[in-house]
Amino acid sequence: MRGRVYGADHDGDPGPQPGHVYRELCAGPLDGLLDVTGWSAEELADGAALLTEIGRHGPGGRAHYEPRAQDPLRWDWAGDSA
Repeated sequence: MRGRVYGADHDGDPGPQPGHVYRELCAGPLDGLLDVTGWSAEELADGAALLTEIGRHGPGGRAHYEPRAQDPLRWDWAGDSA
C-alpha cells in the first residue's frame, strides 16, 4: 500500500510504516490510508468517523467511512457529519 496516512505527522514520514495494518480510504475528502493497527474485528466492521476540517461541516466535522462489502481492505466514504 502506498499513500499518505490519515493523522500522520507532517514533519515525519507520512507514508505507511512497517508492521502496521492499514485500510484504504476511498472516494471522500480524506482519501489515503488509515492505520488500524490494534483495532478489534468489531471496530473494523464498524468503519470510522474521522475528524476533518475539509468536509461538508468544516472544522470539527467528521468524514464517515465504511468497509466495502466486496473488499473490506477498502473503506468507502459514506458522508459527513457535524
